[in-house]
Amino acid sequence: MLTVSAAPTPPSAGRPLSDHVDADGDRISITDVNGTIARFDMTYEAPSAGERVKFGPPRRARIPSALYLLASAIFGVVTIAAYNAPTGSRLFVWAVEGDRIRPLSVSVIAVVLLVSSLATVIRTHMRGVVVSDDWVETRSLLALGIPRAKRFGWPQVTRLVLDGDRVGFEMYDGSFERMPDVSDNKGLAQLMLHHAARLRLHVTVLEKLPTRS
Repeated sequence: MLTVSAAPTPPSAGRPLSDHVDADGDRISITDVNGTIARFDMTYEAPSAGERVKFGPPRRARIPSALYLLASAIFGVVTIAAYNAPTGSRLFVWAVEGDRIRPLSVSVIAVVLLVSSLATVIRTHMRGVVVSDDWVETRSLLALGIPRAKRFGWPQVTRLVLDGDRVGFEMYDGSFERMPDVSDNKGLAQLMLHHAARLRLHVTVLEKLPTRS
């Protein structure tokens, strides 16, 4: 049973954030001003000590690469069938006779598409979040599909912030890092709570603003 509890923090009374200081003169965290401290119980099976847990990209991010792989596989099957089709058939004429006027043969195009689609699937699954007892690593893609990884040691984290099932970190230098969307946001949040309890980190749950009718 995982328990994270703390006293609730009252919302801001309309003062600027710079006016919120504690008794020692230190500036209060932005989530102390605009958030609510978590207080709840949940049953969660913690991973084994030293185990790394990987959370992959969400399903909507995997669909395009899967469709590309499916299309290239179908094209490859059609290409094989065309080269083995009877002479004079439409597939044979399209593939074999058409290769005479193409800069690349159909077979080469099929291989290129298949390799490219496999690389796209692998690149897509490189995205996500990896969590261990010592660090958290986020993996994403930059422009032109260049992979990027950022690793944060748990000693760098001063506060865990939950916004629904989305997770963010307040860092020791005052910066904020938001975890990317993953396939199991709820599982990632529960795992982060497990580590927050283990390391005695502050946990803040942001409240949703009421919608105006």
